[in-house]
Amino acid sequence: MPKHAYKDSSLLRLLHFLDEHSTSDSHPIIPHHAEVNSLHSYSAPKHSSLRKASVLIPIIKPDKEGVAKIIFTLRSENLNSHAGQVSLPGGSRDASDSDDIATALRESQEEIGLDSDKVEVIGQLADLILPSGFCVTPVIALVETELTLNPCPIEVAEIFTAPLALILDLDSYTRSTVQFQNKPRTILEINHGKYRIWGATAAILYSLAAQLNAFSSG
Repeated sequence: MPKHAYKDSSLLRLLHFLDEHSTSDSHPIIPHHAEVNSLHSYSAPKHSSLRKASVLIPIIKPDKEGVAKIIFTLRSENLNSHAGQVSLPGGSRDASDSDDIATALRESQEEIGLDSDKVEVIGQLADLILPSGFCVTPVIALVETELTLNPCPIEVAEIFTAPLALILDLDSYTRSTVQFQNKPRTILEINHGKYRIWGATAAILYSLAAQLNAFSSG
């Protein structure tokens, strides 16, 4: 189906936004929203010590009802970090990865069994520096509607989806305060049924939603 024929208005807005910001070089095409990438609320690691990672924002093409959805994972309770939290598929850069996209695709295949031939990369966001010492590059992609996903039982407790329209609606997000490095820090979160999407995952998605909103209002 041609992209302009999709019925999901949120997806059409996103595709138009990415088309307008396309670039021929390898640099990220969208800067992160200042509110979610500011470093004043914690002591950020020095740039030289950052570890590279990538996540995939996998958008399932609209279904018969015309609704596009994002794939999320619920991390296993047995993991050493971020156990039981909602995340996007992704992970650390491997020596065999040629670039950020390769990392996102490899990790998605390992975590949820998403085959790269079912994926069409349509954009990247700028790097997000995390207090944990990771420099994360989000990669945006469309994936085929007919999918069979197989979660890695060691890493993933559950796979679920949320409507793209919900994620791109700024009114879906709320703010709360947590303690980090003995200081209060404001975080973004979004609730979808029994799932709480927060932390870096919410920051990445809010950044995209904020930029898309600014573009549509301009």
